[in-house]
Amino acid sequence: MAKLSVTVLLFIALVAATPQSLNAAESWAVRLESEKETTTNLQFYFHDTLSGKNPSAVRVAQATDTEKSPTLFGVVMMADDPLTETSDPNSKLVGRAQGIYGSACKDQLGLIMAMNFGFTDGMYNGSTISLLGSNRAMNPVREMPIVGGTGVFRLARGYAIAQTHWLDPKTGDAIVGYNVTVVH
Repeated sequence: MAKLSVTVLLFIALVAATPQSLNAAESWAVRLESEKETTTNLQFYFHDTLSGKNPSAVRVAQATDTEKSPTLFGVVMMADDPLTETSDPNSKLVGRAQGIYGSACKDQLGLIMAMNFGFTDGMYNGSTISLLGSNRAMNPVREMPIVGGTGVFRLARGYAIAQTHWLDPKTGDAIVGYNVTVVH
């Protein structure tokens, strides 16, 4: 009798779950067929200004020994940097890089970056891509992951190639070229 009750309960559970499972599977298959992925390449320049009367990146925290570190290990910066079409700071504004980065490496300038690139121009106006990863800032070329996005770039994934165009070692001000490949 107990075996029969368990068998009946399992059968009822299976029957009850099957339509929902099939509906979810069918829905997923239809969605996959209807959505085509697009690959988009973006190029822009990131202007990180730490100096002057109107900096676009500011120090918000640091460790007690940060000033003793040649890499400023432990410093945390908050940024709202302009993104422009060319390396000229007066060129067309295409968006803003808003987020946080910090020195996360003791033996070289290695930043951990969590940035949201929000676009304010053209067909990408109102859309964003999100970057999260390690940036070995003194390397001539760096690759960082794109982990998401919104608007046109919803469900984005991809990578960003960063190259320093200009750096003032005294102030830390920099202009960095970004070439981003996004699949969405």
